[in-house]
Amino acid sequence: MSYKVHTVETAPEPARETITAVKKAYGFLPNLIGVMAQAPALMKAYRQAVDLFDETSLTPAERHVVLLTVSFENGCDYCVAAHTVIAGMQKVPGPVVQAIRTGQSIADSRLEALRRFVSSVVINRGRPSAADTAAFLQAGFSKTQVLEVVLGVGVKTLSNYTNHIAETPLDPAFASAAWTKAA
Repeated sequence: MSYKVHTVETAPEPARETITAVKKAYGFLPNLIGVMAQAPALMKAYRQAVDLFDETSLTPAERHVVLLTVSFENGCDYCVAAHTVIAGMQKVPGPVVQAIRTGQSIADSRLEALRRFVSSVVINRGRPSAADTAAFLQAGFSKTQVLEVVLGVGVKTLSNYTNHIAETPLDPAFASAAWTKAA
């Protein structure tokens, strides 16, 4: 099912303030936001959840591991490509990003424990294995961060599912990192 990618001019009135702010912040309007503008409440919820996820105790690199891992597990071509580019801009090490994109282990044991935990949360629908939870906590993460991962999973689920349903076209800004999950 294809959805229109709205612009500031075509977006429903309740979406225009948010869509304008996003365009100003990024220098362009990502197609995901253009699609979400069709449902202003979804778009606003997503933007607010992203902002709240940025307030967690997880480092920027750890947050990107969460976002990329959820997108990988959900097979979201759009979000893996977008977060690959954004992670690079935020100096997340290339080998970390590449490991997630290919479903491989991350060399850094702490980030690998995080990747495995996030993967377990997504694959098991919020019921991570006891072993993955224990490894996550033993890697130095806290019980608070267990719940912060849930927030990150929620953020990416909103965008991943929107992209699946809307068949959101990849922005030129993310085209260099195009991705499709291997069978």
